[in-house]
Amino acid sequence: MHIPEISSIQKQVQQGRFTVALTLCKQLLESRPEDSEALYLAAVCCRYLELYPKAIGFLTQLVQLSPSYGRAYQELGHVYRATGDKQQALENYLLAVKRNPSLHASWQAISELSDKDDEQSTARHNTDYLQGLPKALASVLSFIYEDKLEKAEKLCRHFLLQHPKDTEGMRLLAKIAEKHHVLDDAEFLLETALQLAPDNHWLQFDYINILHHRQKFESAYVQAIQLSERLPQDNACQLTLANQEAAIGKYDEAIERYRALIAKDKSNALLPLLLGHAYKTVGRQQEAIDSYLSAINLNQAFGDPYWSLANLKTFSFPEELIEQMLSVVARAANNIEDLVHLHFALGKAFENRQAYESSFEHYQLGNKIKHGAIKYDSEVMANNFALQKKFFTPTQVSALHGMGEQAQDPIFILGLPRTGSTLVEQILSSHSQIDGTLELPNILAYVQELNGRKFKHTDARYPKILAELSAEEMAHFGQRYLKETRIHRKGAPYFIDKMPNNFRHIGLIKAILPNAKIIDTRRDPLSCCFSVYKQLFAEGQEFSYSFDDIAKYYQGYLDLMAHWHQVYPQQILTLNYESLVASPTETITRLFDYIDLPLEPACLEFYKTKRAVRTASSEQVRQPINQTGVELWKHYEPYLGELKAKLAHRE
Repeated sequence: MHIPEISSIQKQVQQGRFTVALTLCKQLLESRPEDSEALYLAAVCCRYLELYPKAIGFLTQLVQLSPSYGRAYQELGHVYRATGDKQQALENYLLAVKRNPSLHASWQAISELSDKDDEQSTARHNTDYLQGLPKALASVLSFIYEDKLEKAEKLCRHFLLQHPKDTEGMRLLAKIAEKHHVLDDAEFLLETALQLAPDNHWLQFDYINILHHRQKFESAYVQAIQLSERLPQDNACQLTLANQEAAIGKYDEAIERYRALIAKDKSNALLPLLLGHAYKTVGRQQEAIDSYLSAINLNQAFGDPYWSLANLKTFSFPEELIEQMLSVVARAANNIEDLVHLHFALGKAFENRQAYESSFEHYQLGNKIKHGAIKYDSEVMANNFALQKKFFTPTQVSALHGMGEQAQDPIFILGLPRTGSTLVEQILSSHSQIDGTLELPNILAYVQELNGRKFKHTDARYPKILAELSAEEMAHFGQRYLKETRIHRKGAPYFIDKMPNNFRHIGLIKAILPNAKIIDTRRDPLSCCFSVYKQLFAEGQEFSYSFDDIAKYYQGYLDLMAHWHQVYPQQILTLNYESLVASPTETITRLFDYIDLPLEPACLEFYKTKRAVRTASSEQVRQPINQTGVELWKHYEPYLGELKAKLAHRE
C-alpha cells in the first residue's frame, strides 16, 4: 500500500480538502501509528469537519506521545472552544503557551476567554510582543519551542548578519545557546544586548537565569536586586529576587518576600508552593505542610504540592486528600506534569497505609508517564561510561598527577541517589570544621563546557580534551570551582559537594582537585534501585523511570567505580548504608578517619544539627538513625520480579 507523505497531506489541508486529507492521515497512521505530524493533521481535519470526539481522540494520543508539543494543546483548545466548553478550552490554551510561548492564537484566545486580570495582562503583552516581532524572529521563536534548534540557529544568525544590533535577535540566539548548553555563549550575548538596551527587563530576566544556571549566584542576586529596584511593584521581579535569595541561602529574606507576594496575589498556587519549599529546606516542617496545602486549595489539579507533601517522607495523607487525588487523576484533561506528580504522591500515600499493591500501581503509572516524556538513551550513557574508562588509564592518570589546585577543602559525596548520602552529609556537616552545602552542579557544568557543542554523530571532546590542558589550565578549573562554590560555605575549612552524578567524573575531579576527598555511598542493590524508582526527581536522573534503564545504569555505575578504585587506589572511601544503620558509631569513626578529622560528639547526634537541607531526605536526616526503610522493598517483592531479573542478569 502506498504511504502518503506528510507534505501531500499538508497541501490538501491548505486547500481545504479536509475529507481527503483525513483519509490520507489514516492511511499513514496505519503504517506509522505514532507519527506526531499525522496525528496533529488528522485532528485539524476532524475539527474542520466537526468530528470533535475524533479530534480529541487523535490529540489525546498525540499529547501522550509528545507531552511538550504545544500545538497539540492549542488544537485541543480550538476543539473545546468549538464545542462550547470554554473552561476546557482555556485550560488547554494555557497549557499550550506554557510549552510554546510563540503560539499567537493561544494568547489571543486566553485574552478573550480568561476572567483573571493577570492572565489577560500576560496574554495581551505576549500578543503585542509576537505581533511586533520581525517575521524571521517569529519563526525562530517557533522553531526553538518545537525543538528545531539547528533551523532556529541558522535563521537567527542570518537575521543578525543583516541586523547586528537587534537585541531581540541576540536574546533568541542566547536562548538557542542555552538549549545547546553553551551557557558561556548565552551569557556573552545577553551581556552585549544589555549594553545596547540596559532598560530591557526581559533581557535582564534571561541574564539572571543564565547567571543562575552558570552557578554565578552572587552575580544573579545582584542583578535581581537591580531589577527589583527598577520595577519595585512588578511581582515577577520580586519573585525573581526571592528565588535568587533562596539560591544563595538567604532563606529568611526569601520567605518574607514569598509571603509578601502571596499577600498581593492570593490566587497564584505557585507562590505557596515555593514558600513551602523554603520552609522545608530550613526545617520548618509544619509551615511547609501548611503552605503546600494552601497551594492545593488554590488549585486542586496542581500536582506539584501533592508530591511535595509526599516528598517530605514524614507526611501522612488523610483519606479525603487521597480521594481528592484519585478524583483529579481520573480527569481526562490533566497535563503530563500534574499526572506524574499525582501518581508518585499516591504511590507514597498508599505506601504509608501499607497498601503496597495500590502503591506500586501508582508508582508504576507515574514512572511510565515520566519515562515517555523524557529523552533518555541508555546507550549514550553506557558510551559515556566507556569513554571515562578508556581515557583514564593508569598512564594517563600518572600524566595528570599534580597538575590541579592542591587545596584540600572539598569533600565529594557521590554515587547513586537514595543511598544515604544526605545522612552522611548531615553527619559530616555536624562537625565544626565542615560546611554542608547542597548538590552542587559545578563539576557537571565544567563537563559541558569542556565538551563544547556536541551534535549527534560527532565525537565527544571530553574527557580526551583534558590531555591538551596545561597544568595552569587544570589548576584554574580547581581554583574556579573553589571560588564559585564559596557562596554556599559558612567559613569552615572543609565543605561538602553532594552531587551524586559526580561519580561519572571522578577522573576530572582528581585532575583539577587532586587532594579532594571522595566518598561513594552504597546500598543493597534491590533496595537502592527500587528506592530510585519510587522517587520523582526535580531534575536529572532520567535513568530512574524504568527498571531496564535503572539496571543498566546501576551496572554501569559499579563497573565505573571499580575502574576508579583501580586507577586511584586507596583514595576513595566506600560507605555502605546498611553498615551505617547497623553499626553507626563504628562506621562514623571510619568515615572521620578517612577525612582525617577527630570525631566530635555532635556528629553522633547529627539529627540535632540545625541547617538548610535541600534534598528529598531533608526531614529524615532530622531524626536519629533507625531501621525504617532498610528493607522496605520486601513489601513490594511480588511486583519486583522484572527488576530482580535484570539486576541478576547484570551481576
